[in-house]
Amino acid sequence: MGIFSFLDQQPKSLLGLDISSSAVKLLEISRSGSRYKVESYLVRPLPPNTVVEKNINNVEALAETIRKVVSQAKAKAKDAAVAVSGSSVITKVIEMPADLNEQAMETQIALEADQYIPYPLDEVALDFEVIGPSQNNADQVDVLLAACRRENVDSRAESLEMAGLNPKVVDVEVFAVERAFELLATQLEELGEQVVAIADVGATMLTLSVLVNGKTVYTREQLFGGKQVTEEIQRRYGLSLEEAGQAKKQGGLPEDYVSEVLEPFKDALVQQISRSLQFFFSSSQYNYVDQLIMAGGVSAMEGLRDEVEEKLGLPTMLANPFADMEVSGKVDAVALSNDAPAMLIAAGLALRGLE
Repeated sequence: MGIFSFLDQQPKSLLGLDISSSAVKLLEISRSGSRYKVESYLVRPLPPNTVVEKNINNVEALAETIRKVVSQAKAKAKDAAVAVSGSSVITKVIEMPADLNEQAMETQIALEADQYIPYPLDEVALDFEVIGPSQNNADQVDVLLAACRRENVDSRAESLEMAGLNPKVVDVEVFAVERAFELLATQLEELGEQVVAIADVGATMLTLSVLVNGKTVYTREQLFGGKQVTEEIQRRYGLSLEEAGQAKKQGGLPEDYVSEVLEPFKDALVQQISRSLQFFFSSSQYNYVDQLIMAGGVSAMEGLRDEVEEKLGLPTMLANPFADMEVSGKVDAVALSNDAPAMLIAAGLALRGLE
């Protein structure tokens, strides 16, 4: 993959593969007119420590999981899109002459990139996208420059290739969420210029994104997630990590589980979201949020949405990017519905091929 290696390629029919710290989530979407259809989908857990805090530790184990996911989902597409976390990417908006064609712009960025990127350029995957005319100068355009350490891009591409797929797009998670937000916007009563926060709570990471007019204006990642519940079950009840994970999903835990483990976790989650919102308020022109959307696997926890809404005093909904989609007969519609809040990044990646 060359120096300009992510963001800008636009193949058709992509597999969206969200690689998190705990699982691989696959999604394949087709489009007919303005209607989308889920063609294939599957979520499969990763072996422990395969991916730690979005960094790939074991490419072979990841590739094997991806291969099994693709096979079991009976996915047709071989071109795939994955994403790197926002915290691993440096983004900067720069101004460039409006009369430059793409090739001339690429050449100039390659010559000047070292002043924007604090890493040696041979260690960096770099890309750019023209946003539109500059508000400051009619002869200039605003260009989004994105740079990521090459190892983060290459490890994902390598795992896809080892699994028999073609790595066509390496996106950024925050951009994938922004793209998937288009699927949620129709479910909001009045969008307009609403300030919408999306709290994506995964196994180990909580990411808060804030969008205005459907565009991301703020994002923050912090270490907090559902794995803390699993580890507390393991510690408190003397179970293995695997047994604790099964007990969390299937039930059968002692009576004090809810009061001693689950409720304290929910309280801590509300505090983390509130803290992230306060960081947003203090670093932006906004001091309010009109709507909160809960995403990620943890957000489907029973009663959590109501609790968050009550304690934060914000209208809160669960993310479901598939609410207006058809579903193929080979897809388990019930499982898809249950996993919907956790599929936001995968949906945004799958949409890359349909733009």
